[in-house]
Amino acid sequence: MKPFPSRLPNVGTTIFTVMSRLAQEHGAINLSQGFPDFSPPAHLLERVTHHMQAGANQYPPMAGVAPLREAIAEKVARLYGARYDVESEITVTAGATQAIFTAIAAAVRPGDEVIV
Repeated sequence: MKPFPSRLPNVGTTIFTVMSRLAQEHGAINLSQGFPDFSPPAHLLERVTHHMQAGANQYPPMAGVAPLREAIAEKVARLYGARYDVESEITVTAGATQAIFTAIAAAVRPGDEVIV
């Protein structure tokens, strides 16, 4: 069987994996990824439970649910005075790594040189 061609580079072990392993080996605080060592506030857990029981537990649209994108736009406008269109300029991702990958995958084409 012919191997499936991948557009992804062979990146090997990520820096996140390396740093997580080092933090564990040395008993250090792991700052390489989002590994909180504290529980969320009780009122947030109550809100999450409420919304999950109310049925807000399905996959969202790819860009994120409209109320969240609207809240992000409002906060950015309030904090920085910048205005963004919630339909075409705000996308919610499942973390920074996904956001960075998505931005690069959207802009970079085979043969492009990328310097980081």
